[in-house]
Amino acid sequence: MAQAFSSVKAALEATAQTYDRVRAVIPPEEWAGFAEDILAIRELKHKRRAVILAHNYMTPEIFHGVADITGDSLALARKAASVEVDVIVSAGVHFMAETAKLLNPSRTVLIPNLDAGCSLAESITPEDVRVLKARHAGLPVITYVNTSAAVKAECDICCTSGNAKQIVESLGVPEVIMVPDGYLGRNVAKTTQVKIILWNGSCEVHERFTAQEVRDYRAQHPDIAVIAHPECPPDVVAEADFAGSTVKMSDWVAQKKPPKVMLLTECSMSDNVAVDHPDIEFVRPCQLCPHMKKITLKSIRRALEDNTYQVEIPEAIATPARRAVQRMIEVPA
Repeated sequence: MAQAFSSVKAALEATAQTYDRVRAVIPPEEWAGFAEDILAIRELKHKRRAVILAHNYMTPEIFHGVADITGDSLALARKAASVEVDVIVSAGVHFMAETAKLLNPSRTVLIPNLDAGCSLAESITPEDVRVLKARHAGLPVITYVNTSAAVKAECDICCTSGNAKQIVESLGVPEVIMVPDGYLGRNVAKTTQVKIILWNGSCEVHERFTAQEVRDYRAQHPDIAVIAHPECPPDVVAEADFAGSTVKMSDWVAQKKPPKVMLLTECSMSDNVAVDHPDIEFVRPCQLCPHMKKITLKSIRRALEDNTYQVEIPEAIATPARRAVQRMIEVPA
């Protein structure tokens, strides 16, 4: 028992500087349970020449405690292509790990939990895309990055919530197919002259927000600034003061510095942004992503210790899928 206490105490001392940053969003008793894993992960990263990519929806102990590269899907895709390491751990859902593997085919890419899926990725199959292409012959197909590598392989180019409009207009055609997020597609369609043929997929987190909910919060907090992710329904986006990708949401908060703000997105996003803005009050209409929350410190530690779970993509799928991702990255930011 004394040895265990000594180990925890040493880990707390070694991670004290990090905890100072996140103490507003993580109670000290919770950090006591995280510190040993954080310290072990840091040592394993050094030993294995590993880097951890963490999406903005990761919990703060991962995002601020062990991540090397953070951001939205576009930021992670861009930065993953330039890292010089042997091992990449994807702290995100499965399609993100596949994207990292597509851009780093010679490196070991690990996803800590194989069950970390995505309702959007599961809403469409390669066969669905082939049917759409047959029905609308000749039209380019844009896929949101929230899809499997097999779906990407059937499409011409990828997009993220941060660059969807830019990608749509970069193709220089009057009409495109866009899959799978119907809400994102509708929100983009309102901002462009390009006609967009949509698929009816949705994010199980963002589709839960309602316009009435936003109005109710405004009634309770008249001075609140509301910013929404474009995966939210269009009537929710219409109620917001700003809509954008997770990176753009974070940037908006940093630039505008509202006294009180509400982010219409996954719960942990508010916690992670709040760490950098202790002077701003965050109202949290919390919606958890059950898939993102399957990635934990312990699963990351286990992945680095046991080399699990390795992401492999058959080359017949990887080659065209990689081309779709690369085409997106090559579009000027």
